[in-house]
Amino acid sequence: MNEYFEGKKLWGDDFSKEEIEKWYEDEKEGYSGLIENSNYSYAYHELNKFHGYTRLKHIKQFPKALSFGGATGDELLPILKKINKITIVEPSKKLRTKEIYGKKINYITPSINGKLKIKSESFDLITCFGVLHHIPNVSFVFRELIRVLKKDGIILIREPIVSMGDWNNPRKGLTKRERGIPLEYFKKIIKENNLEVISEHKVLFPLTRRLNFGKGEISNFKLIIWMDYILSKIFFWNNKYHAKSFFDKLRPQSIFYVLKKK
Repeated sequence: MNEYFEGKKLWGDDFSKEEIEKWYEDEKEGYSGLIENSNYSYAYHELNKFHGYTRLKHIKQFPKALSFGGATGDELLPILKKINKITIVEPSKKLRTKEIYGKKINYITPSINGKLKIKSESFDLITCFGVLHHIPNVSFVFRELIRVLKKDGIILIREPIVSMGDWNNPRKGLTKRERGIPLEYFKKIIKENNLEVISEHKVLFPLTRRLNFGKGEISNFKLIIWMDYILSKIFFWNNKYHAKSFFDKLRPQSIFYVLKKK
């Protein structure tokens, strides 16, 4: 297991069909199980705007957008007026709604093996926020996302790049299978898929994540997003994947990519 905890290999990416099926069953309602008894509200609007949507101001319209693992579509709210048709790939049956602010949602249940039953080059925009780390065969699923993205289309990705603790044991507030994706692994699959990196920022420094002004999640406050941006810049050099000490934990926990298909 050392090579996985050292970030040299990604746990789950080389699993067998049977292992992937077990993982899927554990995770398909994993997130809904965490939030079903809480006062849920989407926590990342300002973070997504700061590192993602502001980079797309020059694009007037997205005829077709795909939200991968986007549940009720909250993550699309900041640019909803720019989108004509919405498709959401979502395994959970509990985290669905018919429409969002009058715009109908077309839901697709993903195949267990990660194959998307969608024609190639179908979407102008894809969002994938905090989803890939819940999936075993990340490299295959990533290729599928790029396959269904149109040429010159944009994909926004935000994912943890730290281990999120020892996934062999139960962890409070996390699903059974989720684990972070090593940064070097991300760089490798981006290069393999011949994508242009428009923007790459490390985000979600642990100290800023603990701040709370009594009005909700910190990632929805502009001031704290700026603080997070600065601290993440200062500690960008700390690429420790699996933390074993307090100092190991002083690093940004996620990466935010804005990518373009060439």
